[in-house]
Amino acid sequence: MNSDERVQRERVLRGAVLAGDHRAWHAWYEESYGPLYAYVHWRSGGLEDLAEEVVQETWLVAVRRVRSFDPGQASVLAWLRGIAANVLRNRLRARRGVPSRAEPFDAEPDGGQPADAELIRRERAERIAAALADLPEHYEAVLRAKYLEGASVAEIAEASGQTAKAVESRLSRARWAFREKYQALESSGDVRRRESELA
Repeated sequence: MNSDERVQRERVLRGAVLAGDHRAWHAWYEESYGPLYAYVHWRSGGLEDLAEEVVQETWLVAVRRVRSFDPGQASVLAWLRGIAANVLRNRLRARRGVPSRAEPFDAEPDGGQPADAELIRRERAERIAAALADLPEHYEAVLRAKYLEGASVAEIAEASGQTAKAVESRLSRARWAFREKYQALESSGDVRRRESELA
């Protein structure tokens, strides 16, 4: 479907949604849920519970703001991703400074791993999510295209109207920015953990 067809189709669906047609919402939901969940799951560092909460809240926000959606500005999926990114960013900000709920080390969660291994995995995933949330949008977009959508440098260049060299450069800067943010979060987490152990 080309851009004009997409815009026309989404304008019709938006009009139907505003007129109260539940089938239109269902159509949007069915075609957007999978790619939206994949995006949020990636942005959540693989934390399924966080991804599910964010996707659910994203749809609630979308229902309230559907009048502001303009298919001429972006696709419904891009609009939903923007909402999801803000929802996730707000949730991560609210979580910062909240100490982890560590279980006794001999406890085993549902996955059968010792609780300390599960806690370490979760903290790492939260740092990944927070680092992605702190990146500028153009860095997040190029990392998403490469690592979530599996696009090649040539495909990203063609879609964005840039040269392959420019995309490679942006990818390199985006990876560096992500690594810097991740390491800063890791360092601050180590400091908080030491402080809580001394308290």
